[in-house]
Amino acid sequence: MSSSEYHRSILDKASSKLVDMFVKLIDLIRPGWSSRNASKIEEWKLMLYVLNRSPLGLAGLFLAIAFLVLGAIGPLIAPFKYNYFPIFEAPDSYLAPPGTVVNTTSGETIFFPLGADDYGRDLLSLILYGARTSLVISIITILLGVPLGIILGLVAGYYGGKIDEILMRITDIFLAFPALILAIAFAAVLPDRINMLLDANPWLKSGFLWLFALSEREAGNLGRLLAVILALVIVWWPVYARIVRGSTLQERENLYVEAAKAIGLSNRTIMFKHILPNIIGPVLVYITLDFGTIVLLEAGLSFLGLGAVPPIAEWGRIVYDGSRYFPRAWWLIMIPGLMVMLVALGWNLFGDTLRDILDPRTRRSIEFKLKKSKGGGSEASA
Repeated sequence: MSSSEYHRSILDKASSKLVDMFVKLIDLIRPGWSSRNASKIEEWKLMLYVLNRSPLGLAGLFLAIAFLVLGAIGPLIAPFKYNYFPIFEAPDSYLAPPGTVVNTTSGETIFFPLGADDYGRDLLSLILYGARTSLVISIITILLGVPLGIILGLVAGYYGGKIDEILMRITDIFLAFPALILAIAFAAVLPDRINMLLDANPWLKSGFLWLFALSEREAGNLGRLLAVILALVIVWWPVYARIVRGSTLQERENLYVEAAKAIGLSNRTIMFKHILPNIIGPVLVYITLDFGTIVLLEAGLSFLGLGAVPPIAEWGRIVYDGSRYFPRAWWLIMIPGLMVMLVALGWNLFGDTLRDILDPRTRRSIEFKLKKSKGGGSEASA
């Protein structure tokens, strides 16, 4: 199906040009790649065509991208530092409502577009710094938990037998405990040990301070943040191990696996270069859904006092601290709570659409309808 067969809406044109730019970039690195992968390029364009026809999917993608952008540049565009306490210079900043303007003792003017907390800190700045905290926790959790689950699921599904039994029984043990309860247990006992590790490796401490956009004074609180990450990783990998194992059990019976074994390919090559690419679709869908779930669970742990501690900005912690002043300071609960809801909603909407995009049957159905409509239009004009 050539690109000229797509309906040329503004989004279709933009997405087609985006794919073409990406293909040109690949051609610069690997000359001739586009000519050898013409069908794959058309599949990419068809995927974007499906996305363009899903308003909810586009809304979810917009919210997800907004979260990624805010997390990446939030601390850079925040009006104030997360550890700036105007209350010492401007007592009127105490629980200042949205839109308040206060004057400091030095004659400066401070504007609080989203209000202030009980220390006079600008809520907009805290939201932007909190986006970085949530983004880093989500990415590290996915980067550590998903590969672990994929590897264990591939090994269990491919080899079967006793290896499958052992790995799956270990997985069942972790799945037997509610994720939140297990995460609470690990988040409560790990901080001190993590702080000892960071003290022994100053370069590691500096790296995490940079990732979270924190000052050196918050080095002692890094253990609590990293404990949340490890707790989430521990409860996250079993689901992926189950998903990958089930898909691998089906794929290993296909003829291409038997052919790969017949020509002498190693088991590792078969698993990671042949089976994994064919089962990665459901994994990608779960990753997008889990970005929102991780933000929810991480905010819940912080609300329970097991994550970030002041002055570190984190959405769940802001809600907890603001709950003491509700309903007077409603903005301390409503605004960060709304951010958590929008992020979770965005990733879930995009994940649901991605499931349709990655489904070959859905794409073939849309491709058939496009060809049929084009054919019908041609006959009518004739």
